[in-house]
Amino acid sequence: MSQISLDLIKQLRERTAAGFSDCKKALEEAGGDIEKAIDILRKKGLAIAAKRAGKEAKEGIVEAYIHANKKIGVLVEINCETDFVARTDEFREFAHNVAMQIAATNPISITREEVPPEVLEREKRIYEEQLREAGKPENVIPKILEGKLEKFYKENVLLEQPFIKNPELTIQDLLNELISKTGEKIVIRRFARFQVGE
Repeated sequence: MSQISLDLIKQLRERTAAGFSDCKKALEEAGGDIEKAIDILRKKGLAIAAKRAGKEAKEGIVEAYIHANKKIGVLVEINCETDFVARTDEFREFAHNVAMQIAATNPISITREEVPPEVLEREKRIYEEQLREAGKPENVIPKILEGKLEKFYKENVLLEQPFIKNPELTIQDLLNELISKTGEKIVIRRFARFQVGE
């Protein structure tokens, strides 16, 4: 196994915000392939997130974001396990980024399970009518519908949305990275978005 260069580790750290030793291990495991190393770090974040899932997240902060035009405002509550983590710069930056994301994208819910059933039904009906009007055969409609609903979730469910500052990552990816870094359960609990005239 060839020595992993400091430059490569630095590049990976800049792209993932993971710790030095985690980046070094991931690069060694990936044979120096930075893209593979990113996937390894993401999976590690998922594993840590799964481990922390049963823990209580009762600490945290409420972040406020007011858009520059003063016409959109967001309040978001993000919880973690300890006050120590809630006070870290990474946690606060994450909360700020989530609030900005909500201001920019106006999600319906945090998870797909929280999408109101009536909203989902309405979307399904609209898509089905469009497909029938376009003359699609009945037997392919369910498959196309599935794809359209996946796209709907990506656009309207906060955790599934591409991050506005880096569309290669979803909000879920950002959350997993933070969980991996802090070693704590972190939850986006709730949000409210206000828009003048709405």
